Amino acid sequence: MLKKFLIFLMPWSVRRILLNKYMNYQIHPSARIGLSWIYPTKLIMHEEARIGDFNIAIHLDRIELGSHSSIARGNWITGFSSQVASRHFQHQPNRESYFLVGSHSAITKNHHIDCTSPIIVGKFATLAGYQSQLLTHSIDVYANRQDSKPIEIGDYTLVGTNCVILGGAVLPSYSVLGAKSMLNKAYKEECKLYAGNPAKPIRDISRDAKYFSRESGFVD
Repeated sequence: MLKKFLIFLMPWSVRRILLNKYMNYQIHPSARIGLSWIYPTKLIMHEEARIGDFNIAIHLDRIELGSHSSIARGNWITGFSSQVASRHFQHQPNRESYFLVGSHSAITKNHHIDCTSPIIVGKFATLAGYQSQLLTHSIDVYANRQDSKPIEIGDYTLVGTNCVILGGAVLPSYSVLGAKSMLNKAYKEECKLYAGNPAKPIRDISRDAKYFSRESGFVD
C-alpha cells in the first residue's frame, strides 16, 4: 500500500515508468492516468488511452483499455479478484474479474461498474450520461450464495444515462439502450433501440445512422 501511495504522488511522466516497472503494468507512452487510484492486478493501456481524475479501480484481476479509449472522471470500478481466498464464488473456479474497453470507446462520469465477472465493452461504444450501474454479481436466493455473470456491450453502442445493466445481459452491436432502462437479458438483434424496465426492443435504428460509422470515438 505504501508503494502504491508513493507512486500515486509522482508526476505522470514518472508515475507511468514506476507503474510499468514495479507493478508490471503495460502502459503505452502516449497513454495517461489523471488523479485517480487505479490498481488492478494487471493494467494494459494502449496508444492514447486515457483515464481522467477521481476514478477508483481496485480489486480486479485486469483492466485493458484499447487505443484512443477513455474513462472520464468520478467512476467507481471494482470487482472481486479471483486471487482472493474466500467462501464466495467457489462454485465458479474459472471466474475472472476484468474490465475490457475497446478502441475509441468512452466511459463518461460517475458510473458504478462491478466487474466481479468480466465486463466487455466493444469498440466505438459510449457509456453516456451519469450514474449508470453495471452489476455482474448478485445473490442467488435458490442456492443461497453469491453468483456472477458477465456483461457484454457491443460495438458502436450507446448506453443512455442512469441505466442498470445486470449480469448475463448483452447489448448487441449498433444498438442503443434508452435512458433509465434496466437491461437483464442477452439480446442478439442489432440496430435496435432497447428501452424500459426491463428493457426490450422498441424500434429499429437504421444502420445508416452516422454514429454507427464513426472513424473516431469523438462525437461532435
